[in-house]
Amino acid sequence: MFVLKKQDMNARRGLWHTAHGEVETPAFMNVGTGGAIRGAVATSDLTELGCQVLLCNTYHLHIRPGDDLIKEMGGLHEFVSWGGPILTDSGGYQVFSLTKPADISEEGVLFRSHLDGARIFMTPEKSMQIQSNLGSTIAMAFDECLPANADYTRAQNSVKRTTRWLHRSVEAFKSWNARADATNPQQLLFGINQGTTFADIRQAHMESIRGLGLDGYAIGGLAVGETHEQMYNTISVVEPLMPKNKPRYLMGVGTPANIIECVARGIDLFDCVMPTRNARHGYLFTNSGIIRILNKKYTTDPRPLDEDCQCPTCKTHSRSYIRYLLKVGEMLGMRLCVIHNLWFFNHLMQEIRGAIEQGRFDEFRAINTSRLQQKL
Repeated sequence: MFVLKKQDMNARRGLWHTAHGEVETPAFMNVGTGGAIRGAVATSDLTELGCQVLLCNTYHLHIRPGDDLIKEMGGLHEFVSWGGPILTDSGGYQVFSLTKPADISEEGVLFRSHLDGARIFMTPEKSMQIQSNLGSTIAMAFDECLPANADYTRAQNSVKRTTRWLHRSVEAFKSWNARADATNPQQLLFGINQGTTFADIRQAHMESIRGLGLDGYAIGGLAVGETHEQMYNTISVVEPLMPKNKPRYLMGVGTPANIIECVARGIDLFDCVMPTRNARHGYLFTNSGIIRILNKKYTTDPRPLDEDCQCPTCKTHSRSYIRYLLKVGEMLGMRLCVIHNLWFFNHLMQEIRGAIEQGRFDEFRAINTSRLQQKL
């Protein structure tokens, strides 16, 4: 399912075949948490923006509108009108963000809905059932994500439980997708490596799960409070132990500079809310660095957001107009900014793929890593 076409040092150029189409890697997966990209961007916009994979949130879709309803509507692809690949997370991040340690047991995790406080008990089996109902292209195994400051003993115990949950996820995944009424019998399953920033725990965990024959492997539990250097070091110790013939996914990362540095360390897939969240607040990524469009100096600036950009926003509208729209609260302003940032991230990946193919990724990295993170 995954073909490694070219390798430039550790940077990998691949082609990933899925039931819902091919994905050119490295790739950025665009986040549509509740089945929609915030900022009034429709799935019909995504192809023009270079989007290959849509990422949706299992927990949020289970809460509202409900995975049973989505299954009744033909599955998530039909529901959101997107024919390309969709990845659904497992709900494991909510273990980190919505629970206390006392809420986590061997059986599963007790949640309180962020909408109405209703009790939700999520288990590996329940997560696999929800994701099977959704019929996503890629399902993620249920895991526990710890904060970066977790101590060694807690991290070690958590990883052991995550491994046991992975085995339960695999069995439940097979069972649900073998049913005659399965939404997507060709659904893929990824396992998740955990262990905070403890190199020996990370390595031992990767060694224990890499032989399970999963469809891909993710590195989770980063971008939760550790430094960039800690993140890069963690990837560097885990990557050599990851299967070479399977896609590698770094969850929740990140900035353009993060992505370039992590591609250099052998990562294939990324996701982050940053491009859309920042766009809605006027923080925009350009080929020269980051601009804050609400700054007064852009009040009468007739230039596009990025003079080197060919996105629909930059081809049509000025910095002055976009600033005005955001200042007066017009939804169009957010839409135009989100379109630009998504275009930027997806076309950054296109440039990365080209650099790897041409054997000049190191040069590309040297030029762009610092330039893209400077604030203008």
